[in-house]
Amino acid sequence: MLETLDQNQIIFFVTVMAIAAVPVGFVAGLFGVGGGLITVHVLFYIFDSAGLDRSFIMHLAVGTSFAIIIPTSFISTMTHMKFKAVDFDIVKSFGVFVMFGIIIGTIFAASLKTAYLILFFSIITMLFAFYFLISKENANLVQNKMNMTHKIILGSLSGFFAAPMGIGGGSINVPILKMFGYSINQAIGSSAAIGFLVSVIGALGFAISGTYLDIEAPLSFGFVNIPAFLIFIPITMLMAKIGAKVVHQINKRIINKLFGVFLLIISCRLFFEYFSF
Repeated sequence: MLETLDQNQIIFFVTVMAIAAVPVGFVAGLFGVGGGLITVHVLFYIFDSAGLDRSFIMHLAVGTSFAIIIPTSFISTMTHMKFKAVDFDIVKSFGVFVMFGIIIGTIFAASLKTAYLILFFSIITMLFAFYFLISKENANLVQNKMNMTHKIILGSLSGFFAAPMGIGGGSINVPILKMFGYSINQAIGSSAAIGFLVSVIGALGFAISGTYLDIEAPLSFGFVNIPAFLIFIPITMLMAKIGAKVVHQINKRIINKLFGVFLLIISCRLFFEYFSF
């Protein structure tokens, strides 16, 4: 990508990525989402402005987002562990089916045209935005056991929907865990850990599928752009640690509403983007 740009354009795009990495990392730690909901949007804009082929820029944004989420979600998980907010039993038993869903979802996403991928992204995000805006945090939580049927169905669907969106699955898994009685903090911490597993599978899937399809994306390995990855990760890792600490100091009801507003803004912006294709 960078070799096709002049010096001023390179400086501009590097600056945009560096600035965007700050909220990406912070939100990743704060909400256990991996930050993909911001990263995909920013990378989509940059790749489009750089004049890359529009037939694959959304796929490139999604694949690169997954790669960026790997170290970010790892740092976020480690920080949430210090607050005892990660339930590794649910991470292992539920996460394996999320990973299965990611594999299927990646194959599905690679076959979609960019316009449909954008529309899919915006609709799913909006649905979860409304969930968080209307949901309430119960002070007296009663944790319901998630049986194997729940894990298979919900885990597979979570991974399947996360793959085309380039996210760690937090915006899907946090609501699911809350439905089964986990507090918002536990749901976020456990979701961050699941997000690490999701991002590894997702990044590999998009890298391999992009290589198989032999796309002509400069300085990229399949659907993973190397310069964007290298610019994002040091900043997102630092900010993820900060965000993970902050979430344990905020009122749980406020966290729900903030997350809902955040998702609504992203979904609306991408929905309007869909009409430009």
